[in-house]
Amino acid sequence: MAVIIQNTQIAKNIYKMRVCCGDDAKAGQFYMLRAWANNPTFSRPISICDRDGDEIIFVYEVKGKGTKIFSSLKSGDNIELLGPRGNGHELSAKKCVLIGGGVGIAPLVYLAKQLKSHGAEITAYLGYTNEAFLTEDISKYADKVIENIGGYITDYIDELDADSVYICGPEIMMKKAYELYKYTNAKVYASMERRMACGIGGCLGCNIKTKNGNKKVCSDGPVFKAEDVFYE
Repeated sequence: MAVIIQNTQIAKNIYKMRVCCGDDAKAGQFYMLRAWANNPTFSRPISICDRDGDEIIFVYEVKGKGTKIFSSLKSGDNIELLGPRGNGHELSAKKCVLIGGGVGIAPLVYLAKQLKSHGAEITAYLGYTNEAFLTEDISKYADKVIENIGGYITDYIDELDADSVYICGPEIMMKKAYELYKYTNAKVYASMERRMACGIGGCLGCNIKTKNGNKKVCSDGPVFKAEDVFYE
């Protein structure tokens, strides 16, 4: 059980929650969050947006009953955290491109921070439907930030010379972004999202097809090589 430090709305249906938790988590990992007893049945998987000392920051979109409950929580309330889960990102690249869409931008903040701490040069492309959020957070670490509201962020990608590309957001956007780098020398990583029940690989509810067979997003991912998931 953890204690909520702050839980505020930062854009339409988008909230930022700060939680007191001293776990050593990596960029790209997630937690299973729960603030209820039996209803809804399952916890909700939320990616790590950032870490600040003993605090973990989550950014989530209110889309259903569980996230609606999260949005009503106040400073001092308790929340159950299970994690960190998943594999996280590899951080050795020196010239990096980050591409995010919507709430998929959230996990790129901590990724940008960790990449910068390893001396990487970072270009970030951020796409939004209605209004921007977290742009200032990523700008602390990225050398160049391009944002677009209401269009397709993939139309603005002009930096194709990269060691590694990290994409997170709607799958149609991620697939289009991967196609731009498919025939370059860049390693492209996609952060996948699926509905989850257990978060530990036991229920098989978050299976996805890859060119190497079915994989579980919660335990085999959520970070995959884009070539393995966008192969058809």
